[in-house]
Amino acid sequence: MGRAQTVASGAERIDMVIVGAGFGGMYATYKFREMGLNIVSIEEGGDVGGVWYWNRYPGARCDLLSVDYSYGFSEEVQQEWTWSEQFAAQPEILAYANFVADRLKLRPHYRFNTRVDSAKWDDARQLWVVRTNDGKVLEATYCVMSTGPLSKPTDPDIPGLNNFNGLTLRAARWPHEEPDLKGKRIGVLGTGSSGMQIIQTLGRTDCELFVFQRTPSFTLPMRNRKVTDRDVAELKANYASIRAACRLNPTGGARPVSTRPFFSIPADHRQELMEQAWQHGGHTFLGIFSDLMVNQAANDQVADFVRDRIHDTVIDKAVAEKLKPRGYPIFARRPCLDTGYYETYNRPNVHLVDCLEDPIVEITEKGIRTQSGEHELDVLILATGYDALTGALLAFEITGKDGVALKDKWEGGPRSLFGIMMAGFPNMFMTTGPNGPAALANIFTISENDVDFIANVIGHMQKTGQGAVEASARAEDAWMDQIQTLASRSLMLKAKTWWTGSNVKGKPQGMSMFTGGFHKYREACEAAVANGYRDLSFEPAHETEAVVG
Repeated sequence: MGRAQTVASGAERIDMVIVGAGFGGMYATYKFREMGLNIVSIEEGGDVGGVWYWNRYPGARCDLLSVDYSYGFSEEVQQEWTWSEQFAAQPEILAYANFVADRLKLRPHYRFNTRVDSAKWDDARQLWVVRTNDGKVLEATYCVMSTGPLSKPTDPDIPGLNNFNGLTLRAARWPHEEPDLKGKRIGVLGTGSSGMQIIQTLGRTDCELFVFQRTPSFTLPMRNRKVTDRDVAELKANYASIRAACRLNPTGGARPVSTRPFFSIPADHRQELMEQAWQHGGHTFLGIFSDLMVNQAANDQVADFVRDRIHDTVIDKAVAEKLKPRGYPIFARRPCLDTGYYETYNRPNVHLVDCLEDPIVEITEKGIRTQSGEHELDVLILATGYDALTGALLAFEITGKDGVALKDKWEGGPRSLFGIMMAGFPNMFMTTGPNGPAALANIFTISENDVDFIANVIGHMQKTGQGAVEASARAEDAWMDQIQTLASRSLMLKAKTWWTGSNVKGKPQGMSMFTGGFHKYREACEAAVANGYRDLSFEPAHETEAVVG
């Protein structure tokens, strides 16, 4: 008898379901199609692009260099696509996603405007039963969850959110038809990366802008510029070496990372290095010293340097003081890049409401009421972030072996091996999942690494007649111990941020990312392959008769 191809009544039998049309899901769709698997890819949105399909807010732009925010697996894509700026804006990134989907013929494999309602493991048949919101049932040997670390938006926990009679807009689900904001009184909640981009963009228009700030974020000047023809020629001639260097870099990207501890350099030289990096722009500033996330004294001095730049830029010194982040280490929250963010507060139409000094009481029909009074608004913009890393996977029902639900396995926080596999959930894989490098490294480099790792595991299963694979409990425990040990050495745990889950009420707290650098993460994944997959538990393919009905 051959391997069972049992199919439940009305179900569609395939090899693999891939969830997500962001850049991880798109590469997975390409890779596993090229392996000859019969795949179906599912996406809640109406087209490819992931977060860039949804995030169309004013000023939306990537804060990674375009060379980093692009695929390295396809030489054709690299040579045929040309970026126009060092840091690409949302329309260009979405155009890139569409170009890749067209060039690699990915769309025929996608079912857009479709959402997974549940995924349940059938141990007897060694497959996943996946149900979608349109009533369809897919039965697949493998599931790849490329749902992304930032895909489930959160609303602020403020009384009266639904009371507002004006226009409410969400940065993470911006309407495809641009709303008319001219001359409006606009309130912005949230001063993370998205909020800053919205504020600095709308602040230059004729609107009256009210920024409701609870926790100010550190931000660095982007210094964006157009890419020249010479830049393009050099880049395309050297892609191979650039990608190789990225795979060896702790960031997974092209940004240089120093090995110099802060206090190993004389004070005047340190100041000079910081000034140069500030003028150069981008994330250069992040890479000039090696110990900023482990040495509090070094971190304090770098934070003071940035606070001094805020003081120098903002004319109203009382406003400048309110904009200065305090109480947590610099770079323990996601470091933002800006184009004139602090200068925005020098404009007469931009008003900062310090919600630590004047807390929000409620959202009313007319606007936002703080302790000092009501701010009447026409438009309310929510830039309040995401239920990161785990939110998208816990948004629907996933049930593994022995009827164990993922929400129960992750009740005390997410557990996984490499952020790719989990004990108790056979043949289910994640890309850029919790307990990988996720937001701490280049998501393209991580995605390619993760998909290639999954492909190697599946190739091994096909060669050896395996029907199911999962992370061993022992290996998962060891990896989680490493995650916690590394995090305990870092200053990142000293900030309340989506990195640690503190932005979502009731969410387990802790660092759910590998903080040892992409290069060490890649080495761990490669070692797992080289040692014959001893960190994984396999089960031979069942030998039963095929039954349909």
